[in-house]
Amino acid sequence: MVSVPKAIFIGSLSLFVVIGGLALVKKKKDSAPVEAAPIAVVIEEPQVQVEERSQQYLKPVQDEVAEEEVDQVWRLFTKGKQKLPIVDTIRYKSRVSWLKGRPAWVTDYASHYATSRHFIARSLNGKKDYYTQKVSPGDQFNVLKEDVKFYLVVDLSRCKMWFYALDEKTNERHLLKTYRVGLGRFDEESYSGLLTPKGKFSLGDKVAIYKEGMTGYFQDEEVEMVRVFGTRWIPFSEELSGEGDNPRGYGFHGAPWVFDVGTETYSEDLTTIGNYASDGCIRLSQSDIEELYAIVITKPTVVEIVTDFHDAQVPGDLVEN
Repeated sequence: MVSVPKAIFIGSLSLFVVIGGLALVKKKKDSAPVEAAPIAVVIEEPQVQVEERSQQYLKPVQDEVAEEEVDQVWRLFTKGKQKLPIVDTIRYKSRVSWLKGRPAWVTDYASHYATSRHFIARSLNGKKDYYTQKVSPGDQFNVLKEDVKFYLVVDLSRCKMWFYALDEKTNERHLLKTYRVGLGRFDEESYSGLLTPKGKFSLGDKVAIYKEGMTGYFQDEEVEMVRVFGTRWIPFSEELSGEGDNPRGYGFHGAPWVFDVGTETYSEDLTTIGNYASDGCIRLSQSDIEELYAIVITKPTVVEIVTDFHDAQVPGDLVEN
C-alpha cells in the first residue's frame, strides 16, 4: 500500500513534472533547424500536442488532504458559547459614545469595529443574507476583534484553498474552512506552470460587487461583469514573497455566470470550479466568494499560492477547534 506522503508526492508530480518535460520539448523545438519543409511541419505539431497533453495531465491530485473538508465559518456568526474567540458579540444601541450628534447605523458599527456590514448582516440575520441590515435597539451581532488577520493557502496541485484566521495577540491560528477553487490554465512559460502565479500576495482594497446588467471592461472589451467575475471581485495588491510575480490583474472572484436565452435566466458555470480553466484568477462558487468577501475585506489578508499544501508557511500555532 502506498503511503500518504508518497501518494502526495506522486500526485503532485503528475501535475507538474510534465510541465518541465513540455518545456524541454519546446526548447528542443526552438533550437531545431527550419530549412526543410518536413522540419517545419514537425515544429508546428508539438503546439497542438502540448494543448492535448496539458488537458490530459492537468488533473487535481486526489488524496486524503484533498478530500478533507472543514467548515467552522458559522462560528464567526453564532452568538452562543460555540462562537470563535476572535469575535465579540455587540448589543446594538442607537446612541454610542464614539459617535456624536446622530444615531449610529450598521455602517457606523462596521467602520468602528473594522468589520464589514455584510459580516454584521449575516450575524444579525442568522443566515447567509449579506444585505438585510434591519436593526433595533437590543439586537445582537458579532464583530471581528482588533488583532485579527486572515491567511489563505491555495494549493495548485489540488485546486483547493485553506482559510485561516490569525490572532496576533495570542499567536494562534484557526482553520475556518476549506474550499474547492478554480485555477489558471496550463502555461509552459509560467514559473508555476499555470496562468495562476505562485508566491505570497496581500489582498487589495479595490473590491467590487457585481449584479445583473452591470458592465465594465475586460481585456479591452465591454462585457457584463457577472459573466466573467460572478458577483464579487477581490484583487491581489502586493507581491510579498520576493519571487517576482506581478500581482496586477489577479484576484479572487466568483464562477462566471451563463445566460440562458430560452429561459432568460442566469446560472453559475460551476464546471470551472475544481479544475484549470481561468486566465489566472482564483474562482469560487457564488456562495463561497460572497462568504469570503464578507469576512476578509476589512482586515489585512495574505494569500500564499503553492504547488503543494505542505510547502505553505502559515504563521501562528494551530488551535484545534
